[in-house]
Order: sequence, then C-alpha cells, then structure tokens
Amino acid sequence: MADETRNHLDGRAHVVVQSGRIEELHQHISGGEPAGAAVPFELPPARRRFENRVAEQERIRRAVEDHAPQAGPLVALLTGIGGVGKTALGFHVARRLADRYPDGVLYVDLNDLRRDGTVEVDEALGELLAGLGVNKEWRERPFAARVKQLWTLTRDKRLLLVIDNARFGSEVTPLLPASDHSLVLVTSQGTLYDLDVAAAVEVPVGPLPAEDAGELLRHLVDDPRLAAEPEALADLVEGCAGLPAALLVAGRWVRKYRRRPLSRLVEELTAELREKGIPMVEAVWDAAYEGLDAPAARLYRLLPLLPAPVIGEEPAAALLGCGSQEAGDLLEELQRAGLLEEGVEAWRMHDLLRGHAERRLRQADPSGGERDQALAALVRWYRRQAARADRASAGPRMTFAPEPGPVERDSHGLVFEDKAQADRWLEQHRLALYGCVRLAFDAGLYEEAWGLCESLWTHYLDHPHLGEAVAAFRTGVEAADRTESLRAMVRMRCQLARPLWELGRHEEAARELRQALHAARALGTDKKDDKLRASVVEFRGLLKVETGDLPGAVGDFAASREIHARIGNAYGVMLLTHQEGKVALRRGDSRRAIELLRRAHAAAVGLDRERMIGRTAFELGRALRAAGRLQEAEERVRAALESARERRSATDEVRVLRELAEVAESLGEAGRAERHRADAARIVARSGGLPAAHNS
Repeated sequence: MADETRNHLDGRAHVVVQSGRIEELHQHISGGEPAGAAVPFELPPARRRFENRVAEQERIRRAVEDHAPQAGPLVALLTGIGGVGKTALGFHVARRLADRYPDGVLYVDLNDLRRDGTVEVDEALGELLAGLGVNKEWRERPFAARVKQLWTLTRDKRLLLVIDNARFGSEVTPLLPASDHSLVLVTSQGTLYDLDVAAAVEVPVGPLPAEDAGELLRHLVDDPRLAAEPEALADLVEGCAGLPAALLVAGRWVRKYRRRPLSRLVEELTAELREKGIPMVEAVWDAAYEGLDAPAARLYRLLPLLPAPVIGEEPAAALLGCGSQEAGDLLEELQRAGLLEEGVEAWRMHDLLRGHAERRLRQADPSGGERDQALAALVRWYRRQAARADRASAGPRMTFAPEPGPVERDSHGLVFEDKAQADRWLEQHRLALYGCVRLAFDAGLYEEAWGLCESLWTHYLDHPHLGEAVAAFRTGVEAADRTESLRAMVRMRCQLARPLWELGRHEEAARELRQALHAARALGTDKKDDKLRASVVEFRGLLKVETGDLPGAVGDFAASREIHARIGNAYGVMLLTHQEGKVALRRGDSRRAIELLRRAHAAAVGLDRERMIGRTAFELGRALRAAGRLQEAEERVRAALESARERRSATDEVRVLRELAEVAESLGEAGRAERHRADAARIVARSGGLPAAHNS
C-alpha cells in the first residue's frame, strides 16, 4: 500500500498518498476511485471542550442513517442566533463523522467572501476546487463551467462539506457536490427558504442550557471559586444567555482576577447592568475591554476597520502606527482576554465582538478623528505593500499612480526578495487588498483607491478572481472619475473591461472601452500617453476576438502596432504582431499567419523574452501545420515544448503536447500521437483539471 504523509498548506491539512499509477489518477479525476490524489481535511483542530448538543447531534446522525439514495446530497442546516455555537457544532459533528466520508472534508466560510452583503459564489467554488486538488490554472473561469467542474469532480464521491455563515439558499446550491453519498453541514442565522434540495433537515441550535453552560465555564476557567460560589456562577451563566462566545470572554475575565471573590465580580457586572441598562453580555465584554492596557484597548477598537476576516501583525501595526512586534504583543493580549480567536496563521474576531468593538470606537471617538487617521494609515500601508509586491512580481511597467512611498524596509513593511514571495503575499492578502479599494473610496481617498487597483493588475492576470476584480476595478473607475485624471480614467476602464468580457459581459466591456477611447483622445502627446492610447486600441481588439469580430480585431491590432512602432516600443510591436498572426490563423489565412508569427518570434528572440519566445514558436508551429509544412511545424512546436518545461508552465505544456499529437497524426504516426495525448492527460490529472481542459 502507498505511503501516507501529512501536509499543512495554507492552514489546510491534507493526506497525500504517493502513487505512480497514472491511469488510476486519471480515473480519480474522472470520478472513479481515488488513487494518488490528495484527500483534504480542512477542519481546524479542536481547541476547547465541546458541551452538550446531544439532541442536535442525534438528529443529524439519524438523518445520515436514513438518507435515501437517488436523493442528492444530504443537507443539514444548523440555524440559530450569532454566538450560539453553530460553527463549533458543525465542526464537532464533522470530526465525528469524518470516517464515513473517505474522499475528504471541505470547509468554506461565506463571510470571508462577502462584499456588501453579497457572496462571490464563484470564489467559494474556487476554494472548494482548490480543496479537491485543482490547481488555479485548471479551474474553469465562467461561473456555470466552474459549477459543472465541481459536479464532475464530486460525482459518486463520499464527501463532507461544511458551509459556514450562509444567508440565502442561492449561496449554497451551487456549492453542493453531485453525489448522493455526501453530507453538507450549513450554518445560518435563519431558515434558508430558497434552498431547493431534495434531502434536507433543519437543526435549530439554541443557547446552552444553564447546566451545560456552567460546565463549559468551569472547563474554561478551572477555578475553585466556581464550585465554592454556585449562586454567583449561576448568575454569571444566566447573564451570558447560554452563548459560548460570551462564556469564553467571561471565563477569561474571571481568570484574570483570581484573587477577587466571584460574587464581587458578578456584582460589578450587575451594577453596570442597572446603571447603564445594557445586557449582561455587553457588560461582560465591557469588563474585558476595560481591563486592557490603553494600547491594546485602542487596537481592539480599531480592528473592525480591517477589510478582511483574518487579522495579521503588519496590518494591525499599520492601524496603530507601531512596529510589528509591538502589534503582535497587543494581539496576544486581546486573545488572552478572550476578545480574539487564534487561527492557523492569524487571529480572528467573532462578529458579536466586532460589533462591540465598533460601539466602543464610537464612544471613544465621537468625532471620528481617530478612526479616519487609522483608516488612512491602513489604506496607504496596503497600497505601498501592493506596489512593492507588484514591482517584484511584474518588474518595471508603465504605471500612472504617484509613487506610494519609499521601498526601504520600514517598521511594519516588507521588501520582497523575488517574484514567488511577492505573488504569495498578494494572494494571501487578496481579500484585504480588494476590500481596501472600497475602504479608500468611501473615505474619500480616491487616488489611493485607483492606485491600489493599478498595483493589483498583474496579480489579477495571474490569479483571475473575476467577481472580486469587477467590484474593485469598477470602484477604481469611480475613483479615477472623482480625481479627473485622464490617464487614470483610461487605465481603470481598460482594467475593468477585461474581467467583464471574461465573464461573458461583452456589452458592458465594450461600453467601458468606448469611454476609455473617448478619454484617450484628450491625452497628451508624450510617450506614456501614446502607449496608453495604443493599449486601449489593443484592448478593443482583444474584445473583438472574444466576440468573433476577427476583421475588426485585425484593424485594431494593426493600429495599435503602428503607434508602438512610431514611439519605438519594440516589445509592443512584437506583442501586437503576435496577436495579428493568431487572428490570421483563426481566419484560415495560414500564409499571412506564418509571415506575421515569424516576425513576432524573431522579435521575441531579439528581445530575449523567454515566455514570448515559447508562445510565438507554438503559434508559428500551428500555422505551419495548417499550411501542410509538417516537418517545420514539428520543429517549432518541439521548441515550444522545451520552453514550457523550462518555465514549468503546465498549461502551456499541455497545449503544446496536444499540438504535437496533431502534427504526429498528420504525419500518419498514430502511436506517437497517442503518447503525446497521454502525456498531456497525465499533466491535467496531476493538476486536478478536467480531461478536456486547455485544448488549443
């Protein structure tokens, strides 16, 4: 039997089974028995005692036992108010039932992907596909295709999926696996009336009974005062309303004041209750907050400003204007007080406590001055970091936003050593970066908003999170309009057009480009303005290719190329010649395609652009095959294969191998063609893609 090893990647635990049998791996990707693939287990480790919920667990167990075949996946909907422990129950049940679902346990928190109340469901699908081992290059981009990819990969699988913080059934339905043998645990604050599934059971989750709440508190505190003063314990438990989120804070607060009688502590809380007319739960949180040192209390008030659910040391330092080490110490103080939860790589704040922190900020800062100052510092930190990462990832490129600040290492900044490190940082902080665009706009920091969008462009091309990009880049357009910067107005509309057309929203993309072209006519006459004008025309040509207007695309590419030639931009000339050659090939004009692609390839070689050398060789090989010049075609395509392997581009390698198969087929070498196709299929399977993915 194959060896098994435990990996921890991005906070997710996977069991990786070593296997050399490609046929079994391909069968797994197609829906057969898993062999050689990662088995995900995405539940966090249990960190504290779990109390009661016996009836709820039994209801789910019976539903699993009684689940009928041919009814689709079983959906158990855990409903209850915030802080009542729905997520903890879901995790607990999932851990206990995990052995029934050998194909893996997946988890997605919809609140992490929620923007202005709406979830980017395609991003949630992307997270599930990542958990199933699908590399980002092999995830389908259109929403419908991504749903079908999930269906294909989960067919007949025994999976357990936890979907946290759903608000509508429409957020859940596209995420359901296509298997009768799977279980989906969904948490929500209310019934999802629009959840249309054949097999569902609702499990209401109420506050913990007093006895169980007391037992949980005794476990959290382990303090003899709880046994010695049962009446005070009962009053404290009653005041926490059976909410585990409140009991955790109360337990940490009691533990902090070990020398005071429990009755005195509870009396202080009830006095505040009488004086201020607030619930005891709020009084518990107030007591924990007031026991903080001043810097920690200030950080607690400001943390809800962060635009992402995870809380790291560097963004916290940016909020306070201090060093990362000091911020880390303060975050640990908040955790000890029960006001933060420790995650795998960072901290998190419960929604109830986030609301409490916001209320304390309004009380401490009625004018909003402290909030505005911290928010501006946070936005500028994120923009400076994004610009640094973009520079390390993409190298020097034409940008128009003013320089966000020096690139030297600062007290809570980073200097990226290479492209890989920069790419990892951008993807890790993606939610915060995209969210920060809106924060900046709402704060009136318009130049920071569109400048941040500009720094996210290369990351978007490598990691196309389409829904997030549309929302952020549309805000970038609005911000550019507010600044009345022509260059920004043009650049932002081009950036917005790309994800729009990739989502199939061609009319919207065309409208943005028409407005960009209109603004571009008013640009100046220096080299940067000319390059920007050429870029807009190129974007319009790419959209025309997407919509099938090939003659129109040829005209735009030629016009853009002429501008680049006039200003001496050899790289731009090469790219546009390459685009013209691809369009000529699509139109069936192999002679013209060969002519253009030879020029593009020679220019790429002269400029020493490794990626474009490989891609122009590939397209030239395709054109030569179309013209019947098979030996020349094979020579070019083999050069493209070598380039793809040197660059470790799996998607390019698959395209090239499939083209080599076509060349071999045309040469009458069926056996060699089949070997090339098998090699391509192995790469697709290893990367988690579908067998038909990335055809030429």
